[in-house]
Parts: sequence; structure tokens; C-alpha cells
Amino acid sequence: MATAMYLEHYLDSIENLPCELQRNFQLMRELDQRTEVDKHIRRLDADLARFEADLKDKMEGSDFEGSGGRGLKKGRGQKEKRGSRGRGRRTSEEDTPKKKKHKGGSEFTDAILSVHPSDVLDMPVDPNEPTYCLCHQVSYGEMIGCDNPDCPIEWFHFACVDLTTKPKGK
Repeated sequence: MATAMYLEHYLDSIENLPCELQRNFQLMRELDQRTEVDKHIRRLDADLARFEADLKDKMEGSDFEGSGGRGLKKGRGQKEKRGSRGRGRRTSEEDTPKKKKHKGGSEFTDAILSVHPSDVLDMPVDPNEPTYCLCHQVSYGEMIGCDNPDCPIEWFHFACVDLTTKPKGK
């Protein structure tokens, strides 16, 4: 009698097996799609960081041109820059990296560029985590609260409101 119950239970579990396998394969497909999206986001973040570095180089290059005319060559196209980077050895003088020269105003722009939302950790963000600020990003770095009790946003990132140091007060 016990073997009959065991056999019935076994047959019932085998009948449900295809549904469970289907559900597991569907779950694996969803996880694979999520990882592909995460990889794509990481690639986009890397591209964004590279473009920000190019922008910073251009800003430093404009400081060089104004200070002594020895900086980066004007009119150099984006394709030429991309072609000379990383494919071979640098041979010409214009391809060698320049030292930073700080003027009074460039320190402020360097501080803003160094604290940018794209410098956030490269970890996946929990979709249930609340977003803040005008940029609708999650909480990271230093943030400042709004004094207005009717403010719908309440918290702002320092970089988004052009702050570099904590203001005095509460």
C-alpha cells in the first residue's frame, strides 16, 4: 500500500516537471536579458566617462592655447583623436600628454568635472531605491537638503546645484 502511494506521488511530480522546467528556463532567459542590459549600461557608462575626459582635455587645451599657444592643436577632428589613441605608440609631439596648468578659473571647472553623476559606482541600481535631485538619480556622494517644506524633491547632489563645499548653517 505504501508503494502505491509512493508511485502516485512520483507520477504527480513527473507531471509537474515540464511546467517547472519551463518556468526555470523562462527565469534563466529573464536573468540573461538583465545581464545583457547591465553590460550595455556599463559600456555606455564607459563611453560617457571617455567623452567627459575628452571634454576635460578640450577645456584644458583651451587653457593652453590662451596661456602660451603651446597647447593642443586647434581644428583637430574627433576622428584624428580617436585614431591616434591606443592603437600604436605615440610618436609625434602633439600626441604626447600635456601637464596640467591651473589658472584661477580652471580649478573650479576641474572640481565640477571630477564630481559628476557618471562617476557613480558601476553597480546595478535597485529599481525600488528612491531617486532624488533634478537628475532623478539615486543618493550618492554629498547631498544637500532643501529648506522649503513644500519642495517636492527635498535632496540635491552637490554637483547638480554647482556646490563644491558644504555651506555654513544647519
